[in-house]
Amino acid sequence: MKFKEIAFREPNSKRIYRDYIMRIQQAIKTLNAANQQEILLEINSHIYESLMSNPDSGKEEVAHLLDILEKLGQPEVFLKPLVAEKKLDEATRTFNPIQVIKALVLNIGNGISYIIFTVLYLLLFGFLFLIGAKLFDPENVGFFYRANDICILGYYRSYGVTHLEYEKLGNWFIPLMLVLTVLFYFMITLLLRLKRTLKS
Repeated sequence: MKFKEIAFREPNSKRIYRDYIMRIQQAIKTLNAANQQEILLEINSHIYESLMSNPDSGKEEVAHLLDILEKLGQPEVFLKPLVAEKKLDEATRTFNPIQVIKALVLNIGNGISYIIFTVLYLLLFGFLFLIGAKLFDPENVGFFYRANDICILGYYRSYGVTHLEYEKLGNWFIPLMLVLTVLFYFMITLLLRLKRTLKS
């Protein structure tokens, strides 16, 4: 079903209505086209049904419309949680990292679990940082291990002392970090999707 503007008799009603629809469109623009259309149709339908439910109330068209829009509220406010929820749903379906981060930023005020997921995703950048660091400083980045003494995954520098002989991964460090990044990304995103499913 395609969005269709409501017809009004009075020009002022039309202006008020169009302004409200534009505010809705602005509030939902981060969503994909299907979700934007769904929200727009739902609100438009609500406005139309409210206008038609009491056409003989004696009120002028403008006053009646303003009452309806006042009850709905400001789109920038009442649509914020809905947009955040739908954005997260879109992101977890696509596994697009940029969309996931955007969705988590929108949801950061919706509970501690979203803050935890945001931190987990940010930790993934640590793996990517280690890949770059290994390329620029291969002697001091890696997995250093010696029983009862050293166990370090990452960057390690002790001035005057080298622990290069305890580096266990060597050339496998970068492929392993890439695999771990992808693996943890999918695991965290699947957990996020599971959380969304359990919440529904």
